[in-house]
Amino acid sequence: MLHEQDWQSLAFLHWRADPAVVAPLLPAGTRPDEFDGSTWVGLIPFRLANATAPGLPGLGPIPVVGTFPEVNVRLYSIDERGRHGVVFRSLESSSLGAVVAARVLFGLPYQWADMSITTDARGVIRYRSVRRGQGGLGGRRGPASAVDVVPTGRDRSEDELAVFLTARWGLHIERRGRTLFIPNEHPPWRVETAELEHLDDELLAAAGLPGLAERAPDSVLFSPGVHTRFGRALR
Repeated sequence: MLHEQDWQSLAFLHWRADPAVVAPLLPAGTRPDEFDGSTWVGLIPFRLANATAPGLPGLGPIPVVGTFPEVNVRLYSIDERGRHGVVFRSLESSSLGAVVAARVLFGLPYQWADMSITTDARGVIRYRSVRRGQGGLGGRRGPASAVDVVPTGRDRSEDELAVFLTARWGLHIERRGRTLFIPNEHPPWRVETAELEHLDDELLAAAGLPGLAERAPDSVLFSPGVHTRFGRALR
């Protein structure tokens, strides 16, 4: 494995979407993965921790910038070999080093943002993100996102939709005119329901998915986290 990281305090907000609308946003050789007659669009804020990057032979992985918030807009894909993955339309990170590394190493559409994750006395988890200007590298303010959720503790780890949305074993990316699949592995997720207290999001529309944030999500889940490992990119 080339890369490891922990994902912590994840909120999973998902909307049903028409596969015909999503299909043009996916890399060549993939199509929308469907559940219950729909494909799904996710807005997922979380904390990334203990990340490592590829190392030199014999030295193992190299630790990189420690712990920081992220939020991504993602779609669900399946390729011609039947591999189920995700496609990231955008990823916000508060770590400029992580943004640069992810762009260079993986060609992922990371953006630099001012971000925070806080929890109040009632257990409300508040995720905030404001992209640092056009393109995420300075200048005018970019799209923002504000999400407040309250985990309920009601376990949904075996729920079929929750498994579909979280048990994804790789990601599809388009790089230099080719579609690649980067595999990953992780233990089963501990997933529970969550109540959405507040949503004010511009990232979905900026990612080419207008109108979704204007209605309530069709699924709101929370997970305390998981450790994941990524492998080498495959054709």
